[in-house]
Amino acid sequence: MTGSPRPTLVVTGATGRIGGRVARRLAARGVAQRMLVRSLERAPKLPDATPVQGGYGDHDAVVRGLDGAKTVFMVSASESPDRLDQHKTFVDAAAEAGVEHLVYLSFFGAAPDATFTLARDHFHTEEHIRARGLSYTFLRDNLYAEFVPEVAGEDGVIRGPAGHGRAAFVSQDDVADAATAVLTRPAEHADSVYDLTGPDSLTFAECAVILSETQGRAVTYQPETVEEAYASRASYGAPDWQVDAWVSTYTAVAAGELDGVSEAVPRLTGHPATPLADVIRASGG
Repeated sequence: MTGSPRPTLVVTGATGRIGGRVARRLAARGVAQRMLVRSLERAPKLPDATPVQGGYGDHDAVVRGLDGAKTVFMVSASESPDRLDQHKTFVDAAAEAGVEHLVYLSFFGAAPDATFTLARDHFHTEEHIRARGLSYTFLRDNLYAEFVPEVAGEDGVIRGPAGHGRAAFVSQDDVADAATAVLTRPAEHADSVYDLTGPDSLTFAECAVILSETQGRAVTYQPETVEEAYASRASYGAPDWQVDAWVSTYTAVAAGELDGVSEAVPRLTGHPATPLADVIRASGG
């Protein structure tokens, strides 16, 4: 190991859905990387990939883990009441460690007054990255296409206060492809913001039709009022902030804040964005 330089590219969240996909894609390309993970035991075993330990809220561990890194892929931390504080701690540690470029997985329509409560956290994270003077690329993904089959209940009904609003559901593989393209040529994407979407902007009623066709069962969409949405989710026993996030996912769609198709996925990846039906088929419905 002596004389072997530490990889200057770091991927966070390598045990998760997006970070794991990105780590595997980089490994397949022969790109050396460090994987910053909370649990070394859970880190994927990949060629030229060195796991290092560090949670977002552990400033000193992050500084050690990112020492000598130039480019870092920062997935958002797990949803929690203090997620924004964790993000700020991580960004501060990255700046202290000398990181030059943060590629941050943000969210479509990130804004201080976004209807979707968690999109506000993403906005403030973006602002903190800018304030620390780091070069950045913000990948603002829309709702994940893989999420659509999960919102239909066992009775085949999608319930939520989304009205007739639309969302441009994007596949996790497309997001990972886009992130990999940026990470392998970061200088070309410095201080850029990309909206990552699928090829179509769909209502939940249209999603229900696609689910019916791909799953071979009848799926329908039943709009709820906001009051009905809170009442129907009260039995889950989730904390208020979590229920607010669930409900505001739908109200953000109703408000038109997740509508709009971007060409960023095909432009970054060189292939068309994946239609919802293909994502559902590939995942086995």
